[in-house]
Formats: sequence, C-alpha cells, structure tokens
Amino acid sequence: MKNVVTLRMMLVLALSLTMFGCKKSTSSKNSSRATGWKINAKEGGFQYNTDFKEQETAPGLVFIEGGTFTMGKVQDDVMHDWNNAPNQQHVQSFYMDETEVTNMMYLEYLDWIKRVYPPSEPGFKAIYEGALPDTLVWRNRLGYSEMMVENYLRHPGYAEYPVVGVSWIQAVEFANWRTDRVNELYLEESGYLVRDAKIAATSEENFNTDTYLSAPRLTYGGNDSIINPERTRRRVQTTAAGDTINVYASRETGIISPKYRLPSEAEWEYAALGLSELRSYNVYRGRKKYPWDGQYTRSGKRSIRGDQLANFKQGKGDYGGIA
Repeated sequence: MKNVVTLRMMLVLALSLTMFGCKKSTSSKNSSRATGWKINAKEGGFQYNTDFKEQETAPGLVFIEGGTFTMGKVQDDVMHDWNNAPNQQHVQSFYMDETEVTNMMYLEYLDWIKRVYPPSEPGFKAIYEGALPDTLVWRNRLGYSEMMVENYLRHPGYAEYPVVGVSWIQAVEFANWRTDRVNELYLEESGYLVRDAKIAATSEENFNTDTYLSAPRLTYGGNDSIINPERTRRRVQTTAAGDTINVYASRETGIISPKYRLPSEAEWEYAALGLSELRSYNVYRGRKKYPWDGQYTRSGKRSIRGDQLANFKQGKGDYGGIA
C-alpha cells in the first residue's frame, strides 16, 4: 500500500513538473518583464528596438575603454608651482577621433555652409565668415611664413594635416554640424529620409538632430516628401485605432547617434597616455614612457622594423628641411 501511495505521489509530481515546464515563458525579448505586455505589437503600444546590440562606432572615431588613473604631474615639481597637482580621476568609456580634425574635414564643413548659406547673400555672409579659421596664426615677426598663411588650410598637400586657427566656439559649432550630418546619413540608410536629400539642402530645408527628435514634422522645413518617403525599409504600422506608428525614428530605435563634443581635460589626458597594457582590473598603475607599447621610439615589428613611431627630431632645432 505504501508503495502505491509513493508511486501516485511521484506521478502527480511528474505531471506538475511537466505542466510548469510547458508554461509559456514571459522572458521573450518582445514581451515586457515588468508588465508582461507585448512590445512592438502590430496593434500598437510600446515600441522599442529589442534587437539592439551595441552603439555603432561613428565615422572617424575609436572606442576608449574607461578606467581610473592618476591625472596631473607625477614628477618632481622643481619650481613648486603646484598648478597641476596629481589626483585620481575616473573616466567613463567614450569615443574619440582617431586623429586630429584635419584640414579636409574642416573644408567639408565650410563647403556645406557655403552651399546651404551662400555668403553672397547679405543675410548669410556672417555665417560663413564666422566659421573661417584664423590663418594668420602662422605669421611670426621673426620669420617668413606667408606660404603657410596662404596654402596650409586649402592646399591638397596639407589635406591630412590638423586644422589650426579654430576658436572654441568654432570647434563647438563644427561638432554640432558633424552630429547632424552623421545622423542624417544614418536615418537615410535606415529608410527614414529620402536618399540624397542632404545634397540639395538649403537654408530653409536642412536636417537638425534636435528638431527631428522634438518635432520631426518640422525637419527639412516640413517637407513631407523627404521625411516620410513612400518606398522605405521602415516598419510603418497602423494600430487598431487607425494611427500610424514607426513613421519617424526616435532615441528608442538606437539609430540616432549621441552628439559629438569636445573632450574634457581628463578624457584628453587619459586618451593621450594610452595606458592599455598597464591596466589592472579598472585601475591603471604606473606610467608609460611613450603612448605606444614598448620602451623604444622605433618599431620592433618585422614588417616595419626600425621605423620611427612618431615625429621625433633627430637633434636640436626645428623640423625645417626634414622630408
């Protein structure tokens, strides 16, 4: 009798486990773990990009993993200025340009301003002139540098050289412009904007990220044929109430890139030190002699062995005459 009861109990337990095991899981990526409601349902409701993996690296940027490091002067302060005392700083992970902003990159910015806000029109003249770098920074009372004044910014020979003579305000405006152009490209590739609309942009019809996020219908001056293309890869849906959704991209789609900006002092110093191989968990210990791996100025790799890893002067003096 006892064996029969035990067998029945085991049978009931097995059936219970089977029933619980067959219960539909609510941990699906398209169902809410907070309410159990559907996400991205055709009938409407909450829409979210549940397929998002990670932020896409924007053009020209490299990823810099954050950490804690000692910021400031760590050598002996012989003059006792105490104007750069060492202190511990934590930097979050961020993206940064792989190189300085080049002349060609800035000329692209000037070209866009010249096309969209023609300086020939009196109302736009100050916009273009306000974006021009100060090329007179090359002038020196003790030397002749007119060749650099006239050619450095625009000559193709200096295309990949860092742009100079740019003020803080001009740098901020360039970063804002770059944010808009990158997001304009992303939205075009995702089907939210008509292709090549950016080429024909005017002062009244152009793209602005903040405008698109807050009032997308006002983007491009309210030109619906650009911001609401007919043939598109968007998942435009109609809800049970007759409302259309997914017409415009939002932050939740993961398409729109965060804003470009100037790095902070801590971020700049942290990135310039290049302490990747000195990392111990989340803290960088010690200092490196050079920003790259190793203790020498020349490369030890077989393919480029002996090549200089930076622009070092071979002795006293300047770089004049060095090809």
